[in-house]
Amino acid sequence: MTEKSSERVALPPIPAKRYFTIGEVSELCAVKPHVLRYWEQEFTQLKPVKRRGNRRYYQHHEVLLIRRIRELLYEQGFTINGARNRLDEGRHHGLGPSLEEAGEVPMQGAAAGPVLSVDLNALRGELVEVQHLLAQLKEIARHG
Repeated sequence: MTEKSSERVALPPIPAKRYFTIGEVSELCAVKPHVLRYWEQEFTQLKPVKRRGNRRYYQHHEVLLIRRIRELLYEQGFTINGARNRLDEGRHHGLGPSLEEAGEVPMQGAAAGPVLSVDLNALRGELVEVQHLLAQLKEIARHG
């Protein structure tokens, strides 16, 4: 019998993009692809878009949902039924995945769509990269 660790696993930040492959979601959520496919059958809220060749593409809010499911099952010790009930309770009480705990903030306005959120640390990193690129271009333009 193996003992599950109640220690919280540090998951990587979620990139600010619209769709994620099952492989990307697997890495972002530290869950194997076959587990993700199983969870789709067990959690009705999880409905990735299926495109050519039946390939799954998950949206940002689904990645957050998967992280929440993972937290309930692996870290809090819920059963599948218990996790399903907890998610349903949260939905009826206006609670979504724990965005604040994940360091993510919902976007406001029409562009936000259904529960879209932004990883502020990833966004900050990307902005710093853009800033460096602009500085390099400015330097090239000045000397070129």
